[in-house]
Amino acid sequence: MTGAATDIGVREADAEDAAAIAHIYAESWQSTYAGILPDDVLLNLKSGERETRRWRYIIGPYRRNHFVYVAESADGCVMGFASAGPSRSATLPYKAEVYTIYVQDDFHGQGIGRQLFASTVARAQEARDPSVIVWCLSTNPSRFFYERMGGVQVARRPGTVGAAAIEEVGYAWADVSDVVVWGSA
Repeated sequence: MTGAATDIGVREADAEDAAAIAHIYAESWQSTYAGILPDDVLLNLKSGERETRRWRYIIGPYRRNHFVYVAESADGCVMGFASAGPSRSATLPYKAEVYTIYVQDDFHGQGIGRQLFASTVARAQEARDPSVIVWCLSTNPSRFFYERMGGVQVARRPGTVGAAAIEEVGYAWADVSDVVVWGSA
């Protein structure tokens, strides 16, 4: 599947997108983190009804502080998603956080991630503040995307996924206004 980034639209997600988001989430973890995270963690990821319900809850109107956007093709196929909300890092000065950004493997390299990221941080900036942080595994090969988007590595923190010890890297923007303008160009 190929296509230019101009063939896509980015919009706020709704409850009907939850199943597609759950599928992309599970597929992306399995392809991105193979060989990085334990196999049992990746094999237990499901894009079924439980994960779909979780995303419906996140997207729901009672979650006003959590923003979810989807990228879709002209024919309505959801190709990726991103989510953001208040920063969960109380000790760092960033007010908003990008929680997730995933694009289906078949659509990598088409500018979809850039458009999703710009739309999501624009909404976070509008609702919260122009300062944003995103956390990713230090071993994630896609982490350089954040550097290309102008993020600066500002922190590291240990964590666990399943039984595996991990390290996360925080990339931040003191003001995402330039990202928003650049991403929409």
